[in-house]
Amino acid sequence: MSVAQAFSTRETVLEVRHVNVSFPIYHGGSRSLKKSLLFKGSAGRLAHDGNHRITVQALRDISLSLATGDRVALIGANGAGKTTLLRVMAGIYEPTTGDAIIRGRISPMFDIGLGIDTDLSGYDNIRIRAMILGLSNSEIDKRMADIAHFTELGEYLEMPVRTYSSGMILRLTFAVATCFEPEILLMDEWIVAGDESFMAKAEKRLTSFVDRASVLVLASHNIEICQRWCNKGLWMDQGRIKAYGDIGDVIEQYRRSIEAV
Repeated sequence: MSVAQAFSTRETVLEVRHVNVSFPIYHGGSRSLKKSLLFKGSAGRLAHDGNHRITVQALRDISLSLATGDRVALIGANGAGKTTLLRVMAGIYEPTTGDAIIRGRISPMFDIGLGIDTDLSGYDNIRIRAMILGLSNSEIDKRMADIAHFTELGEYLEMPVRTYSSGMILRLTFAVATCFEPEILLMDEWIVAGDESFMAKAEKRLTSFVDRASVLVLASHNIEICQRWCNKGLWMDQGRIKAYGDIGDVIEQYRRSIEAV
């Protein structure tokens, strides 16, 4: 089933209903591959689809409802299913079964460097990246001066991006990524922007950007970031929800589970 887009005056803006996601493993019949997957902790997540292919169950019966004001941190070990869940919410992955219902504009922040062409100028890349984010040409025109000013790149914006340092590219991509009004903001790790002299300015802009979102879903390994920005926590393990609720309570449960290993 596909991700359904709808608009409503109801407070709930994002619902995930009994979502399962399985990825087939091609050429997965060999004993060596099966042994390797089992050794790496996938036991209990391996299955077979209708074509008798081995599949990994990335998400298993996930149900979740988010309303305006929710700030949810997805926590868990690598491979727990956090990024997969974010991509289902964004409409990038189609659930094998179940539904994701979105009432509002999804703003995914998974790779702020997506769409950068190093042979084009900074100005050209601002326009391309903004179009990827869903802005119209008129919206880009209105925001161009603000984006350019924020980057502090000056005349470099007229030069090919291949002439930029990595810090300059990060300034460019960060400025574009935070130039619009987010509704349902999905983030895979927190954005860190540039050198020390730029950090305070970037932090202020990012704070304003996140505060304007109706809903935030943040996947991060940084517990301090999760506690600072989120009011709810969702602990995932092997594709399932282990706990969901107050951020402090969920983090405490997660930490106890780590200490018990």
